Amino acid sequence: MASTIDLRRADERFRTRAGWLDSKHSFSFSHHWDPANTHFGLLLVSNDDTVAPGTGFDTHPHRDMEIITWVLDGGLVHQDSEGHNGVVYPGLAQRMSAGTGILHSEKNDSWTLTGEPAHRDPVHFVQMWTIPDTAGIAPGYEQLDINDQLSRGGWTTLASGMGKHADQRAIGIRQKHAALHVARLRPDETLELATAPFVHLYAARGEAAVEGAGLLRQGDALRITAAEGQRVTAGPEGAELLQWEMTAALD
Repeated sequence: MASTIDLRRADERFRTRAGWLDSKHSFSFSHHWDPANTHFGLLLVSNDDTVAPGTGFDTHPHRDMEIITWVLDGGLVHQDSEGHNGVVYPGLAQRMSAGTGILHSEKNDSWTLTGEPAHRDPVHFVQMWTIPDTAGIAPGYEQLDINDQLSRGGWTTLASGMGKHADQRAIGIRQKHAALHVARLRPDETLELATAPFVHLYAARGEAAVEGAGLLRQGDALRITAAEGQRVTAGPEGAELLQWEMTAALD
């Protein structure tokens, strides 16, 4: 496999605006359809969403999907048909396995659970979907606060189904060929990307220079095939990066 680097700028993404929602899609999603842009590796969805206070996604179904939500600002209330509910906040790794079928809602109304006064702050988060390696599993949910690990620097394995991450991942996913890593880089800090057949790098905050690709600004993404551990260096304000490491791709 030849090494390739495909830079996708933030302003090239599909965008859904619905008054209460500002959603930017890295791949075909909902009524946005491009047969040449349906996925990369095993990653089917990477949506950067901002939801107004008191609003959100009403109860809706999912099936046979591993769904990871990473909040950047604010708090997102998750409730599902398996009885899980709570506020997802920055630094909380969260995964929902849809399996044989699950219903859930996601709303910016944390006061309904906490009893605190209603606020006027939007919630900003990235939601990512990958298929499980086994269909028809039981629905499931997992979360873990990883703020301490992130504060130590370097990559933190947010979620993984790879055997090599069994003792270091925050949460597990039912996909043995995929892992999601996150880093909060200090100004001018340098890290290396994974060496893997497929790497998807998303600049959730700030700017970062990537070896062989140039500068990534907030909202930009890289799709790297035959990744060779390229170096990535944060800009003067630092950066928050989400990196998918994948050893297989959809047929």
